[in-house]
Amino acid sequence: MAKIAVIGAKGTIGTRIVTEALRRGHQVTAVVREPEGYAAPQGVRVVAGDVLDPASVAKVAAGQDVLVSAVGGGGGDGPGHLATIEPAARSLVEGLRGLGAAAPRLIAVGGAGSLETAPGVQVWDTPGLPEWLLQIMHAHGDAQAYYNGVDDVVWTVLSPSGTIEPGERSGAYRTGLEQLVVDADGKSYITCEDYAVALLDEIEKPAHLGRRFTVAR
Repeated sequence: MAKIAVIGAKGTIGTRIVTEALRRGHQVTAVVREPEGYAAPQGVRVVAGDVLDPASVAKVAAGQDVLVSAVGGGGGDGPGHLATIEPAARSLVEGLRGLGAAAPRLIAVGGAGSLETAPGVQVWDTPGLPEWLLQIMHAHGDAQAYYNGVDDVVWTVLSPSGTIEPGERSGAYRTGLEQLVVDADGKSYITCEDYAVALLDEIEKPAHLGRRFTVAR
């Protein structure tokens, strides 16, 4: 059993991560900005926290085995999340640095925009994408570029497939690294539930420390 703190536990993806962690018997702490407005599942400890405040990050991370950041991860996020994505990455790392050797591992929900669809071609190069979506994709790209330069905090970023949405939990997924994972028809898709399965699998059996990976059905 691991002690897992989830920042952004109220969100579309964060909710599924909490559910999956509970399903596996882990000890879960939900970190939300306004605890009084969060209907916590049974067995979940709830604390207040601000992902943009390194001191708050350090406080909620202390004593945990893993800190999950599900902030700005997609699935219903709009342009309002744009200003949070890259600054959150910096705050998370700064907060964990403050804990030194006692810092937990960090697993962050990433974006798919910077994944390659062909050599030298990325998802965000797809014609016709709306400007607000491109801005979010590039914000995630900036966060990823920042993480890539961090070597004193143990981190992993899990990028979703091209499309991620609530659905069924099949428990099946395929993984990739810097290339978008697609099926035989060229589609890249995963449910939030199966994304959470992949993230918990990474928590239980780390295979991508200090790098990004991606998943799709």
